[in-house]
Amino acid sequence: MSEFVVHSVPGSPFGRSVLATLEEKSAPYRLAPLGPGDSKSAAHLARHPFGRVPAIEHDGFALYETQAILRYLDRVLPEPALTPADAKRAARMDQVMNISDWYLFQGVCNVIIFQRIIGPQFFGTATDQAAIERAMPQARAVIAELSRLLGEQSFMVGEQLSLADLQAGPQASFLALTPEWAELTEPHANLTAWVDRLEARPSFQATTWARLTEQAKVA
Repeated sequence: MSEFVVHSVPGSPFGRSVLATLEEKSAPYRLAPLGPGDSKSAAHLARHPFGRVPAIEHDGFALYETQAILRYLDRVLPEPALTPADAKRAARMDQVMNISDWYLFQGVCNVIIFQRIIGPQFFGTATDQAAIERAMPQARAVIAELSRLLGEQSFMVGEQLSLADLQAGPQASFLALTPEWAELTEPHANLTAWVDRLEARPSFQATTWARLTEQAKVA
């Protein structure tokens, strides 16, 4: 099996989605780490014209956009299957993946995580508490909806892991590092249990921020 090359910033939840999926598939891969700001370099813009991460190369094929990459991996690496065969469960998976991109990341994680973690640690900026407060109504709505969709299931679309968990899980896990997480999930214990369940998986343990940072140092 040919190697997958993943161009990503260690710690990126989008990059983690791809890496954890490769781990679930037991597929050979190499992380090609990018530093802060490298996503706007000429070399990376040639891979991803919008300057985002991740992007992959596989057997002469280049691809960007996390959802497209995850679906590609599930097609070329069919075992274990991460897309439900049942049409309704597959549709629910797609729905959760889009909630993750459009409502969990956009307007919630990209604000709260940046203000609490990325800005202070990497750019030396002060936390803008007003920006966080503006993001909280959407955050509450998203967390409540993900909790509702999860219900009493182990994973987002049932008792088997799917691409929905691999797309949304890293975003939620990163958000869990902020003080806002406790308030957001206080009425939604099932969601905190879901994150804990994911973090206990070997695929998530292999793709922690600390683990990937160590890999990047020797890459």
